Amino acid sequence: MKYSLVIFDLDGTLLNTIGDLAASVDYVMRSRSLPEHTDAEYRQMVGGGIKRLVERALPEHLAQDEAYVEECVTQFRRYYVDNIDRYTEPYEGMHALLKELTRCGVKVAVASNKFQSGTDRLVAKFFGDVEFVAIEGNREGAPLKPDPQIVTNIIAKAGVEPSRTIMVGDSGIDIRTAAAAGIDSVGVAWGFRFAEELYDAGAKQVVTCSSELRDILFQA
Repeated sequence: MKYSLVIFDLDGTLLNTIGDLAASVDYVMRSRSLPEHTDAEYRQMVGGGIKRLVERALPEHLAQDEAYVEECVTQFRRYYVDNIDRYTEPYEGMHALLKELTRCGVKVAVASNKFQSGTDRLVAKFFGDVEFVAIEGNREGAPLKPDPQIVTNIIAKAGVEPSRTIMVGDSGIDIRTAAAAGIDSVGVAWGFRFAEELYDAGAKQVVTCSSELRDILFQA
């Protein structure tokens, strides 16, 4: 097989988390008498970490107030941690694909911009029987994707050559992260972004279902 390590984004790739993310931001907005947003709008806001999500949801004048943003982020975290998996569910076929990859000796990992404790909790609940070589969320002081550090750290931990590594993600951020790390990538069109964004970011291949993704990951 061509690939020995597959690195997956989490939100919008393995898990549909938009319902819980939207509900948590709306809770913050509602408590402050600010306008709420639709799920479709939130799909365009996610991907850059919690702080960036909150900034995008806030009215522009408030998004520029650093202290106010931090208050909202703290409020979001408290609510989200208590309600992190009310609506979240795996995308069709992804659990089976992870299990098949590991059975065939392919290493799998998660690289997410979600805070580490949230990443760990969701992976444990929905993919607890999958043996990941690394589960990497965002840690305090660490750069977010598209900085390649999270990916290069996973590659080093897995002991696999970059040429035998591929990243799977639903946003341009994931495609740019892979490019910066010098590895292959594949975009998935079932997540929070449109295929156009993936191609604009440099994706050479975009899939619409888990079976199409399997064909790429298991190529000789």
